[in-house]
Amino acid sequence: MPIDYETEYDNRARVPEHPAIFARWEQEAAAFRAARPDAVLGLAYGPSPRQYIDLFPGRNATADAPLAMFIHGGWWRSLDPRMYSQLAACPNAQGVTVAVAGYDLCPTVSIATIVEQLRAACLRLWRDHGKRIFVYGHSAGGHLAACMAATDWRKLAADAPDDLVPAAYALSGVFDLSPLPKISVNADLRLTDDAARAISPIHWTPPAGRSIDIAVGALESAEFLRQSQAIVEAWRPGGVPMRYAEIAGVNHFTIVDPLTDCDSAMSRRVVELARQVRAMPL
Repeated sequence: MPIDYETEYDNRARVPEHPAIFARWEQEAAAFRAARPDAVLGLAYGPSPRQYIDLFPGRNATADAPLAMFIHGGWWRSLDPRMYSQLAACPNAQGVTVAVAGYDLCPTVSIATIVEQLRAACLRLWRDHGKRIFVYGHSAGGHLAACMAATDWRKLAADAPDDLVPAAYALSGVFDLSPLPKISVNADLRLTDDAARAISPIHWTPPAGRSIDIAVGALESAEFLRQSQAIVEAWRPGGVPMRYAEIAGVNHFTIVDPLTDCDSAMSRRVVELARQVRAMPL
């Protein structure tokens, strides 16, 4: 039978309680920001209002503190970085400074433009801190995290290391965008078949030597499971150290929750990767 892409990619229909999840995230994020007078909020990296970074310093952070950047999801067309401030709490407790990045949304801009914006955010962090960056993201942010890891930074900025983002962690990402022109969300994404392929990291040169962790909820659709498995199969033979995990008992949205549990394997892995990146010689 042909794949019903509309159903496979409609996560909000699959998780009808998503409004309550979003409301909880917003409450947790606001409470976290209120408790962090040391945060640097609204650090602009580009000209539009959504091109900003909220920076949460790690506890007892020194000049040598690891640096991580989180990228939010929302099908590249919705949600807000300030729904996710609380995801900095666990890395912060282990001395990791976390930047939560915003970006413009489709249809105001294209996905290709969003990729360029997040690259600009990474370069702003590099120029401010002089550190390589561990990048992690959820859903559309998972796609963008993989794009950051697969970027040849020297082609963009002579002052940056070519492996500015040597490690990434993608939660419930979409890495093959070819199904998306077939579904209603494309009214906002405005992808042609050629544009979808061009912006699909599964078709990019595997970033040999850079590590990518891939996680997906065991309760997600067959297509989201396929997406995560496919990027591993495409990149691992190209010399990319890959880890793959299906997280039991979670869906497309609750997969984020382990990032707020400082004892979870996911939180510990985020801290581990951020520290590994910081330990790399410049």
